[in-house]
Amino acid sequence: MPPTAIDVAVTSALEIGYRHIDTAFTYGNEEAIGKVLKKWFDKGGKREDIFITTKLPPYGMQPSMIKSYLKLSLEKLNLQYVNMYLIHKPFAFVKDKYKYEAAKYENGSVMLDLEANHLLIWKEMEKLVKAGLTRSIGLSNFNESQLLNIYHNSEIKPSNLQIELQAYNQQRPMRRLCAEYSITVTAFSTLGSPGSSGDKRTKLSQSLPRLLDNPKVSIIAERHNRTAAQVLLRHAVQNGIVVLPKSTHPERIKRNIEIFDFSLTDAEIEELNNLDKGERGRIFNFLGDKGVEKHPQYPFASQLKYENVSVNVH
Repeated sequence: MPPTAIDVAVTSALEIGYRHIDTAFTYGNEEAIGKVLKKWFDKGGKREDIFITTKLPPYGMQPSMIKSYLKLSLEKLNLQYVNMYLIHKPFAFVKDKYKYEAAKYENGSVMLDLEANHLLIWKEMEKLVKAGLTRSIGLSNFNESQLLNIYHNSEIKPSNLQIELQAYNQQRPMRRLCAEYSITVTAFSTLGSPGSSGDKRTKLSQSLPRLLDNPKVSIIAERHNRTAAQVLLRHAVQNGIVVLPKSTHPERIKRNIEIFDFSLTDAEIEELNNLDKGERGRIFNFLGDKGVEKHPQYPFASQLKYENVSVNVH
């Protein structure tokens, strides 16, 4: 996304009332967001009113590199601290020697860092909290066993798990687990990621009706005189989930926050709950990073059967 589009989107969001900005080192937009934040603070906006989340990239998962990556993010964001720092993905890549991206073999496969240790990485994440560089730490795209491994072997517990969570993939077992351990769940792709390219989506998700066009969603939206997006966001919020509605259009950004003046009925919640297809409804499995399924920490091995992918990891 070009910096001008980020400027428009983030400025619009702040003016409308959004106060949580989610980004990541790999998104390549931290610097543009930082410029918007500076303008916002120069106009009198208060840092304590804004919640900023960013993430450690998969090619930065060596303990000696973690602090430097957060400092790079802070420099780009023009901030002294972030509110949340997440490990972006549980698998690790070797960094390209010349660029901030994963190194690749000649055949296009990513170079996997097989020595990355979640517990050693987490100890460095804890140090970031103690140093005041982030107020809290968490995980993104981790599966249940990976989350529990960190939880039971940590001093500072993960406070948040950010995962794909949308009506076709409602992540109920993970949500129950997080509730048991008082870990907040943040959802991405709540609207079904309609703008994502087909080569990034799972085969099964491509065969499902577009979530925003699902007839059941449309009927409920018409009943409340709301958009399908508002219904999907309201469904997640009523289920106790933090949502990250992505849009670059000011009017859609405005509509996406206008979900707190209506409620879905219990029957409507149940109807939307019944759209869940579990792992069969997953949109993203990261197979766009060629060879990633061979990493021992690849989190969705059980889902590969739906994509006709087999792998042996030793």
